[in-house]
Amino acid sequence: MLRNHIKITIRTFWKNKLFSGLNVIGLGIGMAAVWLMVLYVVDELSYDRFHTKADRIVRVVQYAQWPGGNLKLAPTSAPFAPALKADYPEVEKTVRFNAEGGGLITFGDKKMDVGNIFFTDPTVFDVFTFPFLYGDPGTSLTKPQSIVLTRTIAENLFGDASKAVGKVVEFSNHYPNTVTGVIEDVPTNSHLQFKALRSLPDNYTGGWQNAELYTYLLLTEGSHYKTLEAKLPGFFQKYLKKEMGNVDYRLELQPLTSIHLHSQLDYEISPNGNARTVSIFAAVAALILLIACINYVNLYIARSLKRTREVGVRKAIGSYRQQLIGQFLTESMLMTLLAGLVSAGMVVVALPYFNQMADKALALGSLPSTLLIVTLFSLTIGALSGLYPALKMSGFRPVAALRNQVGNQSGSILFKQSLVVFQFVATVALLACSGIVYQQMRFVMHKDLGFNKEQVLTFHIGSEAVRQRIDALKEALLRSPLIESASAASNPIGNNNIGGTGMFFEQNGSFTADAQRVQKFLVDADYAKTLEINVLTGRNFSESFKSDASDAVLINETLAKQLGWKEAVGKRVKYYIDQENHTAEAQVIGVVRDFHTYSLQHKIEPLVLQMPSTLDKDNVYVRIQPAKTTEALAYIQSVYRTFDPASTLDFHFLDENFSQQYKAEQKQGEVLLTFTILAVLIACLGLFGLAAFAAEQRTKEIGVRKVLGASVASIVTLLSKDFLKLILIAIVMATPLAWYAMNQWLQSFAYKVDSTWWVFALAGLLAIVIALLTVSFQSIKAALMNPVKSLKTE
Repeated sequence: MLRNHIKITIRTFWKNKLFSGLNVIGLGIGMAAVWLMVLYVVDELSYDRFHTKADRIVRVVQYAQWPGGNLKLAPTSAPFAPALKADYPEVEKTVRFNAEGGGLITFGDKKMDVGNIFFTDPTVFDVFTFPFLYGDPGTSLTKPQSIVLTRTIAENLFGDASKAVGKVVEFSNHYPNTVTGVIEDVPTNSHLQFKALRSLPDNYTGGWQNAELYTYLLLTEGSHYKTLEAKLPGFFQKYLKKEMGNVDYRLELQPLTSIHLHSQLDYEISPNGNARTVSIFAAVAALILLIACINYVNLYIARSLKRTREVGVRKAIGSYRQQLIGQFLTESMLMTLLAGLVSAGMVVVALPYFNQMADKALALGSLPSTLLIVTLFSLTIGALSGLYPALKMSGFRPVAALRNQVGNQSGSILFKQSLVVFQFVATVALLACSGIVYQQMRFVMHKDLGFNKEQVLTFHIGSEAVRQRIDALKEALLRSPLIESASAASNPIGNNNIGGTGMFFEQNGSFTADAQRVQKFLVDADYAKTLEINVLTGRNFSESFKSDASDAVLINETLAKQLGWKEAVGKRVKYYIDQENHTAEAQVIGVVRDFHTYSLQHKIEPLVLQMPSTLDKDNVYVRIQPAKTTEALAYIQSVYRTFDPASTLDFHFLDENFSQQYKAEQKQGEVLLTFTILAVLIACLGLFGLAAFAAEQRTKEIGVRKVLGASVASIVTLLSKDFLKLILIAIVMATPLAWYAMNQWLQSFAYKVDSTWWVFALAGLLAIVIALLTVSFQSIKAALMNPVKSLKTE
């Protein structure tokens, strides 16, 4: 029986090459899309699960709210970890990370600029699972100035990673670090992405509000993080209330495995994913497969009208309904099995491009497991897609089937129309969503950031000796017309946390009782000029006023508004200068225009600018002449070598720093656009098949109309208008769905575009044009057919 079913199936496929081809291609594309998206989703869900103690590791994060402001910080400060370990028996070990350990590594004549290097505690390998290749994980970071390299860095520096342990590398030729271990490269599905780990100094200290370290806890066996979290209000009362006052403050503990998808705090240690985005992508992939399955069902039902007599004959000679169902399900499963093989080929070809687009390193499993998955998935899709057509066709009554009187049932027509509407609801919604994503990405890339980021580069100075001569370096750089301006600051903006602290501000002649957290940024007198930041009231820092180095601050508009200062110049501020709560005071000398120090996913925070000490001037900003980039970089490098002959600078452009913050969203937009194109393609394949069948069914009618004088245009309109009505219904249904989905996505941005009506109108118009082009091809072909041949058609 099965052999007979397969033989009939092959004959049916061959007889209906167009419809079989459309189904195979449509299903193949849909299955390939789902396959790629499953790989993507599984990778996103796997983050940090490779650590053997992952279920016991949590991260400490901070939330606070006060009148006019709030904070939600991923980093904490240096004292948190030892205090938590001492006060709570649920904490077995603690680990802290500081992401500022990168720089130029030198070994002999080899130099490598390595950005992702973390300072950390010696307990890091007791908490996290980073497999050691060489060295002792228990002692590798116990001594000061120790470094553990990843395999790739060790091989690039020493050729053979096994020879790395014991070697001494230098940072900017002034900071020797002894290599004490080599570990495997960090897996891509880790939210901690580093190239090396350096020992955190034993005397590393900082105030309670200097949030610059990421604190992780390993809980004892049997402890639950929620139990510990419930005790943490006491931590605030004991250590933080004195500095922060009566703010609504809380500490939260994040399970390690939830950080990547569920943490969107300020100043994350690395860009995270988004659970909502993963859900959207999974839904989009499922929609594409559903569209492909709908194509199959629609085309199969349409073709069933050609097989009614076959069903009638089979029933008349004794075939049971179960046998007919078996026949039609066999056809369906063989069709999807063929589509599965096509999809496997598509995935093999598309995976490298998908990895590049999604910034992933996804891979297929072994050949046997892949073939097994393809087979099972294809047969399942075939059974589900073919069940309704099989039940429908096998239910034809023999007499009606032999008379060919079963094809115009209103229920069948309504069902097919509903499926077409659903296809284009999904298609129009995806087109609209892609438009909004494009708008938002264009907005963030071109929004005025409050300064001019074009033609400004930064580089880090690791040498204390060069920092001591920073003014001479700036003077030397400015001797060339290639350099328009130069400045020094404590941090590069656009790609990291510039730091924050608690400050007291003058109100009604006295300082506020509670400290308010603000961003604190150390800049020299040329910073505003170099970045073209406007000073709105008062004056800028000046080297002419020696007191500016210790007794002057600038604030931004946001802070002035938050404090209610109509006249900010002359007001006093007070701040802590050490962990023992000693304070200093300064005077506000000016208010600068608000400018972004981080991506547009974050609101502009209250900001205080102070002049840095000599050793804090470790990042240089240089504005260069347009169209002279290569010459300017070479000149800056040559000047710097006169101050530090052994060093090579690593340049970063400010516009690239900010662009990098939107890399994940840009990649997601590219993935969404690709899947939208696939959805449109599959929907058009189905529409093309239905249009072809509709034209075939009405061949005699078209011939009669042409004989009676109908024009080609009127016949095209006749065949197209029914499809056009369905597309219009789909547009009406898709618009609110797309609007809601995009409003949810835009919530992750502090600054965003409005969901304007014309984007949805354009998506609908595009869907209409695509649908009409698809339908018109078959309609025009039918309209141009010789009416004599049309009338002879049986």
